[in-house]
Amino acid sequence: MDANRQHWFTVEAASRPGVDHDDVWTNYTSMGGTCGDVEVAAYLNGLLLLDRMQRDLIAHAVNELLDDIASSDCRAHYSSEAVALASGYAADSFGDDACPDLASVRSAPEEAETRRLDSLRKTGLLHTPAEERFDRITRRARDHFGVSSASIALIGEEDQFIKSVSGPIGQNVPREISFCNETIRFARTMIVDDALLDQRFTANPLVTEAPHIRFYAGHPLTGPGGWRIGTLCVIDDKPREFSREDEEELRSLAGLVQVELSS
Repeated sequence: MDANRQHWFTVEAASRPGVDHDDVWTNYTSMGGTCGDVEVAAYLNGLLLLDRMQRDLIAHAVNELLDDIASSDCRAHYSSEAVALASGYAADSFGDDACPDLASVRSAPEEAETRRLDSLRKTGLLHTPAEERFDRITRRARDHFGVSSASIALIGEEDQFIKSVSGPIGQNVPREISFCNETIRFARTMIVDDALLDQRFTANPLVTEAPHIRFYAGHPLTGPGGWRIGTLCVIDDKPREFSREDEEELRSLAGLVQVELSS
């Protein structure tokens, strides 16, 4: 199932009477869920899209609560029929007809994008000049990781806008080919060790043509309301590995950007 549709079926199920979000959190963590309580709360309120495993764990946590209250309402959906069956539910219990509010579920991704763009506009940063408070962070990121470029990118309705860049690889491009547009789909760091070996990007013109991106690592940035509006990313024209320590440092630098976004 498409990640956005699964998300919104879960949001709908978690909004049913008798489903307490704190109880969802308790169930989820007992199953081995690794996201923080803020991330789970944001997911259940339609603000974040998590990885498939975490989505399935939250769905199961919601469904167990619905079972406990003997609810016949629509269930939270799993990522696939196989996961639903492994979780002890008949796959046909999760068809589109199982949810009485399917129309709102189908329209929810569009509504979420409207709210995300509104969050971006509230920052007042889109299409504004470079600022030293951001530039010092991208310079630090470029120097620390020894990459060609580091940038802060904001994802608008159709385009990627570079708010800050250190290095030659960083440009305003159509959103549909932006690596950062893929990053904001999830609440985690996205790492591409070699873009020529990643099926999502092998045919991307930013890879096959100038600036010939081979390595990318980006961490999402959030605006008012917790919506993901852009990224702090590091880019290189050569493939490379990115360690767990590197990932932690990138998240730390992204935290500095968040401080500026909130100021």
